[in-house]
Amino acid sequence: MGKILTAILTSLTLLLPGCFTEKKGASPDTAIELSKRDLNDINEEGVVRVVTNYNSTNYFVYKGTPMGYQLELLQEFSNYMGLKLDVTINNDLSTNYRDLKAGAIDIVASSLAATLEKNEGIRFSEPHSYSRQVLIQQRYQPDDGNTGDREYNKLIRNQLNLAGETIYVQKESAYAKRLRNLAQEIGDSINIVEIADYEVEQLIGLVASGEIKYTVCDENLARVNLNYYPNLDVETAISFPQKLSWAVRSTSPDLLNVINNWLISFKKTARYNQIYQKYYLNKRSVHLVDEGFHSIKGGQVSDFDEMIKEESNKFNWDWRLIASLIYQESRFFPKVESWAGAQGLMQLMPGTADRFGVENPDNPRQNIRGGVEFLKWLDERLKSRVADPEERIKFVLASYNVGLGHVLDAMNLAEKFGKDPLVWENNVDYYLLHKSEPKYFNDPVVKFGYCRGEEPYHYVTEILERYEHYKNVME
Repeated sequence: MGKILTAILTSLTLLLPGCFTEKKGASPDTAIELSKRDLNDINEEGVVRVVTNYNSTNYFVYKGTPMGYQLELLQEFSNYMGLKLDVTINNDLSTNYRDLKAGAIDIVASSLAATLEKNEGIRFSEPHSYSRQVLIQQRYQPDDGNTGDREYNKLIRNQLNLAGETIYVQKESAYAKRLRNLAQEIGDSINIVEIADYEVEQLIGLVASGEIKYTVCDENLARVNLNYYPNLDVETAISFPQKLSWAVRSTSPDLLNVINNWLISFKKTARYNQIYQKYYLNKRSVHLVDEGFHSIKGGQVSDFDEMIKEESNKFNWDWRLIASLIYQESRFFPKVESWAGAQGLMQLMPGTADRFGVENPDNPRQNIRGGVEFLKWLDERLKSRVADPEERIKFVLASYNVGLGHVLDAMNLAEKFGKDPLVWENNVDYYLLHKSEPKYFNDPVVKFGYCRGEEPYHYVTEILERYEHYKNVME
């Protein structure tokens, strides 16, 4: 038995042949008091909190860009609602349902099979897509590409032949429910092993490597994974097409209603078709998976990750924040030059480069070092004003983009007009955003004049949002 399989067996729930376990007494979930948080509360906070699963289709980072079918749907929905999107990842469905009921999250955004079976406290949305469940089995052992040495396995094509077989699936998933029903239909036992901590694609990988013999997943996801594991077979269906939906609390009927109405309309748009085709119908080349820039397979953000880590560590900065800034500035192209003369990965202006000893801005190491030293310089100057380091980083990022003087002006304006000069969001950022208006850039407290504030306003927001995605998937 493989090491990976041995590890996951420590937490499995094994349903013995021909038998199904029944819960005794109250389960932990039934003890959870359902949160009353609904659409009004979400709108008042301005944030919709969602959880999705981390895999190569729903949510991942590729070449520094957060991507995924579920992520793009969620972004479209949050934009439609005018809400900030707070995304976390967790591949344990049991935990996700528990957090949903408790009000820690508002939506479980995944491909959940909407069934008529009662799940206390949970309601499913209109489907965002449809798919059959299929059996994942190994056609042949992984090899070095020499087809002459392959030994092909005997494949299951008739569901009756699943009798007595052991199939590993994600705990509390629709796959486990379907297999239990299938066992009844074929009149024989199927050994169903429910794994709590493994996501569907991880189980697919175990089948591909030979650690386990079978798993089950949705056909659209299974066909995507053939790009990664060509030794798999996904042709044996075990269900009719099913509705794939999001989940919300039963105590959030207004949220469910707005999601349903939005999905019904959005699925008729060209934008929805573009998203679906992008992740499920396009043949993605093998190099996308293998070149290392896919967070699932390689874990790199860029070619410069090690440099970014080393230079960031000198100043105790989180390398993922610096990586997000570099993506914003240059998309990791080391020799790019802006119309204004900014150069390199961190787009240093000539004066800034000279000040921090950058002799060759096209040199990635020098450019990163100079950019990080500039950030540290800005941080030192703002520290006496903004004590909270998490809040201060927003002021530092804005200053990096537009200059410290304009940020200090915005702080002065905030204080003059009764806002908090030490808080960025909905306070200082408002006055920086509007500093292109004469009312503000001509004000006596302003020392640095006109500023086109839209760019630094969005600059801070986009870097921090991307940083949160990097934190979700990168160590």
